[in-house]
Amino acid sequence: MAYTIYTRKNCPYCERVKTVLNSIREPYTEQKLNVNFTREEFVSQFGEGATFPRVLKEGRLLGGCNETVVYLRQQGLV
Repeated sequence: MAYTIYTRKNCPYCERVKTVLNSIREPYTEQKLNVNFTREEFVSQFGEGATFPRVLKEGRLLGGCNETVVYLRQQGLV
């Protein structure tokens, strides 16, 4: 299972979702704002008003932190 997390600095939800994935030993790739992508690229990909983090699993958008935790619970991973 390949997860990609789009994050920004000082984002408690970004840190939380990474902590959850680390705790269940699920690998992920982190994409950082202003390092791996720009704000404009983020808006272009996820739409105006999208918040951080944005989590994808194998290219499919799960949502933010809360939606990702719900998904992981539904899968029996947490």
